Amino acid sequence: MLEGLLGSLFNGISIGAVLLISALGLAIVFGLMGVINLAHGELMMLGAYTTFVVQNGFKMLGESWFEVYIFFALIAAFFVAGAVGLLLEKGVIRYLYGRPLETLLATWGVSLILQQFVRSVNWVLVIGIALFCLLFFGGMWILSRRPDIERIRNWIVTVMLPLSLGIAIATGSFLGQTYKLAVTKPWFGAQNVDVTAPSWLRGGLPMGNFQLPYARLFIIGLTILCVVAIYLFLQRSTWGLRIRAVTQNRSMSSCLGIPTQKVDALTFALGSGLAGVAGCAISLLGSVGPNTGQNYVVDTFMVVVVGGVGKLVGTIVAALAIGTVNYTIGSGILALAFDPEKSKALFDVFTFFATTSMAKVMVFALIIAFLQVRPGGIFPQKGRSVDA
Repeated sequence: MLEGLLGSLFNGISIGAVLLISALGLAIVFGLMGVINLAHGELMMLGAYTTFVVQNGFKMLGESWFEVYIFFALIAAFFVAGAVGLLLEKGVIRYLYGRPLETLLATWGVSLILQQFVRSVNWVLVIGIALFCLLFFGGMWILSRRPDIERIRNWIVTVMLPLSLGIAIATGSFLGQTYKLAVTKPWFGAQNVDVTAPSWLRGGLPMGNFQLPYARLFIIGLTILCVVAIYLFLQRSTWGLRIRAVTQNRSMSSCLGIPTQKVDALTFALGSGLAGVAGCAISLLGSVGPNTGQNYVVDTFMVVVVGGVGKLVGTIVAALAIGTVNYTIGSGILALAFDPEKSKALFDVFTFFATTSMAKVMVFALIIAFLQVRPGGIFPQKGRSVDA
């Protein structure tokens, strides 16, 4: 019984560690800009698929290279998800600040687009997107040097957008028909794909009658590293100081010369990159599919709300608590702690909730009850920003 409880606690902490990596970025973004990013789970999914691609690339290099692919995958997942987040901020979020409902709907639409993208992406689609970005954004960058750009910007966009889109679609269709590129064969498809961990992450560390999986130990260590790195970045770097300043008082920061738009873009890219790292971590726990991020995004938001918006310590405590409670209840280990003859009511309750889906229901109920007592979370915001 004790060993089973310890095993459940360990697995719950490892799940909480994944939630913590993802929630770190969401806590920073939500705390700074008030953006409800429903596409955060899809950024995790992109990080997981990036890990899958890097894994396949290192398989062709030989067994010795394959053993270290996970470190390159972490870096690639961070930059891929960060780049997508940066594009999302510059193309969508930037025009919706101060309108949380529109931001929620827009990012929900982006999440659906990203899910369909990984289901149908192929060479023709990639070439078309790359050509569109080159024509449209390259043209906008060249024309931005004109002194009267602000006066004619809307006209330029009106002409450049359909023109670039038409050229990209025509070129993709031509290449697909002429050179027989894989038009109908997507890279990933709708089915899940499996990521194979290096040999040194397989197996586990023996602890009595059970073992601690090396993959989960690696995830916990990765989480600790990410927390320390984010703390040092926010507390010791110039841009971290700017982020904290904008979080506390955006108007005053702008008056003092802090480029708030660049801070917003950097913050969103950083939060998205952390989501990509979380996606790399969850790829070691199971198969990866287009809906992978949806399994974590709700729990991630719960972590941010329960911990306290923008509070790093609160995010850590809430992530570990929610992950541990969720796994412990769902594993059914709590039902074994009660004698069905002496405590039949409690035994029946924990047996009823001893599934993954029902465990989430109980956790949500506990969170709702907790927020009735502390609506600001474990560590609520203090100061003038609360009244703003």
